[in-house]
Amino acid sequence: MLAFDDIAHRVLERIASDPDPFAALDDDAPFDALARAVFAFQYEANLPYRAFCDRRGRTPDRVARWQDVPALPTSAFKTVELACAAPEKVFRTSGTAQGSERRGRHLVPRLELYRRGALAHFRRMVLPDGLRPRIVGLLGPPDLLPESSLAQMVEWLRLDVAGGHGEYLVDAAGFDAARAADRIAELSRDGRPLCLIGVRVVFTALLDHCLASRRVLELPADSRVVDTGGPKGGRTLSDAGFLAACWRVLGVAGYHCVNEYGMTELCSQYYDDTLAARWDGDSRPRRKVPPAWMRSVAVDPATLAPLPEGTTGLLCHVDLANAGSVMAVQTEDLGTVDRGRLQLLGRAPGAEPRGCALALADFLAASP
Repeated sequence: MLAFDDIAHRVLERIASDPDPFAALDDDAPFDALARAVFAFQYEANLPYRAFCDRRGRTPDRVARWQDVPALPTSAFKTVELACAAPEKVFRTSGTAQGSERRGRHLVPRLELYRRGALAHFRRMVLPDGLRPRIVGLLGPPDLLPESSLAQMVEWLRLDVAGGHGEYLVDAAGFDAARAADRIAELSRDGRPLCLIGVRVVFTALLDHCLASRRVLELPADSRVVDTGGPKGGRTLSDAGFLAACWRVLGVAGYHCVNEYGMTELCSQYYDDTLAARWDGDSRPRRKVPPAWMRSVAVDPATLAPLPEGTTGLLCHVDLANAGSVMAVQTEDLGTVDRGRLQLLGRAPGAEPRGCALALADFLAASP
């Protein structure tokens, strides 16, 4: 069996080679070979996951392609510690209606896999022109949110992309939209582009305040807006309403507004391709693109069988940067996957989809 250091090194090499995700999606062979090697390692090193694979009859010698790797539902991360080595960091999902004790936990043995991958794909999809904007987080800093994978990623962006320049606009007292608007206006005065990044519910509070008070902030030219999902529970603008408000309040055009799709259970992220496409002179419709070390497939909600391309189903992700935990993760997010590009359509309505419930039952029955 390969040691974790060997597997991590191979994935880091894949990230460091900076493969173009658009080209990589058309050449599946390198990804497939590495994905099956990571699966073979995780089958041996992660005992709860191995028991689940055995129960499902999927062992390394029976998996011929990455699409056949058994995927754990995200709910499994709430019940068992899933790691192939001692974790350097533990991230937790936001609280649910079941209470904070039901939060998922992602144990990450090698943070460098997360850091290197997050920085590389952010640069390609959000900063294809090589811009080095000041990072302004519409969320709390890592010392306030030590278990947030998003806060950790934004801090890496502040340190690496922005050379340490930037700040956070949420503190222990919460988010003050009026004060945040004042600070954004102040930061805009020197003309250095800003990259506002955070959860949409906080963006909505800022934009609602400015619209109600008829305030226009006018960010410097070439500024970017990156919004994510994040905690639910507050008012959020629709996609169209969000883009319109960003133009009206911030002076940021829609092609400089990039939506990020990620989750605590994964070390890699999807980004809208609108800015990268514009930079390449392409006017294709907005879709989300993974890094070259990640793939996704839509599956049937009842059986979890892969669906034809372009068919709506539950999204299943295979992320090589998750080499230290579980690479294949089954979500309850609905969407389509067409030539590797993703269109997100929201969460599955109602109760847990039957396929996810059965997979979790298999996992719990097999867990040592």
